[in-house]
Amino acid sequence: MTKQQIQKRNYSAFLVHALFLALTMNFIDINTVVPNMLAESGATSLHMGILSSIMIGGTSFMQLLFAGIIFPLRRKKPALLAGIYLRVTALIILGIFLRTLSGVGLWKVWTILGLMTVFSFSGAFANISYTDILGRTIEPSRRKKLLTVKQLISSVGVIASALLVKLILSTLTYPNNYSTLFLLAGGLLAFGTIGFWMIKEEDAPIQQKLSLGKRFIAFGKVIKEDKNMRLYLLLINTSGVILSTIPFLILYGRTRFTIDGSLTGTFLLFQMIGSLLTNTLLTFFSKGQRYRRLLYLFVGLGVSIPLVALLASPSPVTFSLVFLLTGSSLALYQILAPGVLLEISNDENRPLYSGLAGAGSIMNILYPILAGALVAAIGYAAVFILTSFYIMIGFYAAKRIQCERIL
Repeated sequence: MTKQQIQKRNYSAFLVHALFLALTMNFIDINTVVPNMLAESGATSLHMGILSSIMIGGTSFMQLLFAGIIFPLRRKKPALLAGIYLRVTALIILGIFLRTLSGVGLWKVWTILGLMTVFSFSGAFANISYTDILGRTIEPSRRKKLLTVKQLISSVGVIASALLVKLILSTLTYPNNYSTLFLLAGGLLAFGTIGFWMIKEEDAPIQQKLSLGKRFIAFGKVIKEDKNMRLYLLLINTSGVILSTIPFLILYGRTRFTIDGSLTGTFLLFQMIGSLLTNTLLTFFSKGQRYRRLLYLFVGLGVSIPLVALLASPSPVTFSLVFLLTGSSLALYQILAPGVLLEISNDENRPLYSGLAGAGSIMNILYPILAGALVAAIGYAAVFILTSFYIMIGFYAAKRIQCERIL
């Protein structure tokens, strides 16, 4: 098989996985489906903060521990598959748990949080391998196109799955509706591994296994010597907290009107439409490999989303428009976070940089817990306004990151 044929095969493999992953994540969407499921199980804003901390910040932080395990491996595909199959197991167990038990209670909330922790942390384990394999198997000139096309394909697929989610949530009652979603998610995620079995991976450069102490020393050296990495960490610790803010929109909406399964499906559908529109526009109008304007757009959306949520009239129809913006913001982040990281790293240091990116996103761990506690003390309006001002700091990093395909 020629190098060009391997490139085409690997390119197709990532797109196959992207489609199945997109279908899966709709069924367990952290911004709509899971928050409302937790709320119906008796969760408070603090529980929601813990969930967001685990699934967003905690997932990234766990890459610090996992990087040392994966870093010295010559081939990363076995680790990638192991992480994904553990996620499948967690989803199936959660689906069975929800189907066999009914009612509300804190014990049920904590059990759900425990299973979501396993799901999220196994994803962190798989993500380091994913990023490294992507960097080594796809040529630099094809990367942004792959990430953009991947998002477009995903967005088209999730529109259909969003309609199915809405149908399931509207037709079935709690907890059978959410149980069905998680069981379907586990099956789809298992099918998604077909793409990774297709990948042709060459041996990575030999790397020395690092202890936890040596990893911290290596991380400190990277932060000290690489200005781009410092700016990248600043960006994900400021503007990146919009990811941790979105789950609170459901709880805020529940203070203004009733949110049932059908309306949750509607919010998810609007979010997917926002993602699809963004990816479609980027596919046809984003020229070359440049990220600067997209970084500005991402930060701007992050600033506006909490404010728009506060200004939206207290009706489900108007509030649904907020999720158009969240979909656009998520689509941009899913292109920019891996894309920029790939550009400021190389084949030798990419696992280390991926681990540092995860460990360094400390605000996505602290912010949702802090916000969940502050909501009870000062209210959603004050928390959302403070969040918008904090996200604005990301403009500084977006303006100053420098590399060939960011200019």
